[in-house]
Amino acid sequence: MSSVFPSPLADPMPQSPVLRAAYRARAAAADLAPLPRSVKDEALLAIADALEVRTREIVEANAEDVAKAREAGVSESVVDRLTLTPERVRAIAKDVRDVAALPDPVGEVVRGSTLPNGIDLRQVRVPLGVVGIIYEARPNVTVDAAALCLKSGNAVLLRGSSSAYASNTALVRVIRDAVGGAGLPADAVQLVPGESRESVRELMRARGMVDVLIPRGGASLIRTVVQESTVPVIETGTGNCHVYVDAEADLDMAVEILVNSKASRVSVCNAAETLLVHQDIAERFLPRALAALAEAGVTVHGDERVVEFAAAEDTGATVVPATAEDWETEYLSYDIAAAVVEDLDAAVRHIRLWTSGHTEAIVTTSQAAARRFTQLVDSTTVAVNASTRFTDGGQFGFGAEIGISTQKLHARGPMGLPELTSTKYIVTGDGHVR
Repeated sequence: MSSVFPSPLADPMPQSPVLRAAYRARAAAADLAPLPRSVKDEALLAIADALEVRTREIVEANAEDVAKAREAGVSESVVDRLTLTPERVRAIAKDVRDVAALPDPVGEVVRGSTLPNGIDLRQVRVPLGVVGIIYEARPNVTVDAAALCLKSGNAVLLRGSSSAYASNTALVRVIRDAVGGAGLPADAVQLVPGESRESVRELMRARGMVDVLIPRGGASLIRTVVQESTVPVIETGTGNCHVYVDAEADLDMAVEILVNSKASRVSVCNAAETLLVHQDIAERFLPRALAALAEAGVTVHGDERVVEFAAAEDTGATVVPATAEDWETEYLSYDIAAAVVEDLDAAVRHIRLWTSGHTEAIVTTSQAAARRFTQLVDSTTVAVNASTRFTDGGQFGFGAEIGISTQKLHARGPMGLPELTSTKYIVTGDGHVR
């Protein structure tokens, strides 16, 4: 396929490996943009099949990364995010098939009308172009990002962390083989060359070649990309998520939601990091909550009242005094901060002060309390009587997600296919002049 759009870089191709990759991605993006859904879906199904057929190759490459991480003394929560098993590879392949089954957003008419002068005006979705992803030790992101970008007509430049280099190299090799075999340009999916910070810096400065960057990872990574990039950035955020147990909560439900939010998988951004309990229910709820968290292996960083309850009841919990730092911490471990609050409004004030804007949950049987909480809390997702762990593109029916945006421009919350498009206006007249 030959691109219909020339590159803004003059020939010969640039010397920098990163810019050469971007150059090829831009040509591939121009070829992808007009393709019908059937062609893109065929490529996605080929990727899913290839992942399953070549699982052993992928898992063996991943084992190299996991061994190096453990030798380096990396925390088990990070090792868990890094690890690929045959079961996880199958799950990733299923996610790709789910993306293939989703409607294609490209060409969708967002709005349209016939103007008083007879001109037909339509605003339609179009691909962003070249999407760069900078992410940490989550090799599943490699496949999710590639699948979502291909389906939405975008080329993707993947820059994972050096700790997952072997895994990402194997995955991208499998994906490119499948994409090329399906007749699409293989350069629509590329691993950014190099493992140094300089390669990241070049990607962040490739304005005009890369249309948008999406960082996925810890606060430091996101802050660096936002502050240093000249390429437009869709800012994803850390997950300092809260669970508030209201005075009128069902205690059985509250315990189950709390434990699921915190302990079902601690290394992810939608895991709960802070528990807030209404003072009127604290005496009945906290002993049960502390015992359940203890059983799950969670250490509680409590305020004075939580520490007092823990001392008065033999719950088996490990409770330590909380510091100011605990309220803003995304632990990504078997730790949770906990406080007793006067009422719902006090819980909201606490959340507003410390939240990262990701996900907050309320457990209550009161419709009035639920309504007030959802109105006052300004995060990407507010859950009522549900775990924070549902903030996820797959759980929302998006097939997968390319990240969870905590900003308020263009995209907010789990980013699926529509969030990977922009729009353009098509103006159709019949000899109209102004």
